[in-house]
Amino acid sequence: MSETSPASRPQQDTPYVPTPRTVPTRSRERASYDRELVHSILDEGYLCHLGFLRDGAPVVLPTLYTRVGERLYIHGSTGSRPLRAAGDEDPGIAVCLTVTHVDGLVLARSAFHHSINYRSVVVHGTARQVTDDEERRTALDAIVEQAVPGRSHDSRPANAKELAATAVVRLDLDEVSAKVRAGGPNDEPEDLALPYWSGVVPVSKGYGTPIASDDLDPAITLPDYLDRR
Repeated sequence: MSETSPASRPQQDTPYVPTPRTVPTRSRERASYDRELVHSILDEGYLCHLGFLRDGAPVVLPTLYTRVGERLYIHGSTGSRPLRAAGDEDPGIAVCLTVTHVDGLVLARSAFHHSINYRSVVVHGTARQVTDDEERRTALDAIVEQAVPGRSHDSRPANAKELAATAVVRLDLDEVSAKVRAGGPNDEPEDLALPYWSGVVPVSKGYGTPIASDDLDPAITLPDYLDRR
C-alpha cells in the first residue's frame, strides 16, 4: 500500500491520545481511548456516517467503510463531490466519521431519564483519495469482507471500468475516541416508588434467511458464510 503502512502504526495496547475534539463536554466518564475497544466497535459495523462541509454548510452521508490496521477506507462514487475534494492533488478534506451500535432502550420512571445503551466511535481527520490501484483493490475487497465475511473470494472482482467509477478515500485513526453507555436507568431517588415499569429493552442485530435471486441457477447452493449468519 502507498504511504505509511497500517502495520507500522502504534501497537494495540497503546491508547489513543485525547484531543480537544475527542474529549466530550458531557458524560466524560463514558469516553474511552482504548485502542482495542475502538477497533472492536469499528469491526462490528460496516455502515458509517461521514460529515464534512460543502459550500460552508454541514453535510452527513451514510456510506460503507472498513478498517485495515490503523486506517479506515470509505467507499463512494467518483461523482461524489466530497470524494473528489479528497483528491491527492490537494490537502484532502476535513471530515468527522461516526459509527454507532445501539445495544438497548433504557426506560426510566421519568421521561427525562430515558436513554439508550450504545457503543460509538468518532474519528476526526483529513480524508484523502486512494489512487494506487493495488491499495484501492485491497480496500474494496476489505469493504466487502467487512459487510459479509467470505464474500470477496466468492464474487467477480471489479474490472477496470468499475474501478474507474468507484472512489475510495482513506482516513487514518489518529484523532479517535469511543463512548459507551451501559447499565440500567438512572432514576431519581424520589421517583423509585412511582408505579411505572423501569428497565432495559435489549436491542440486537439480526439477519433473515437469504433470498436467492430469481435468475439464480438452482444448482448454486447457499454458501457456508451466509448459512452461518
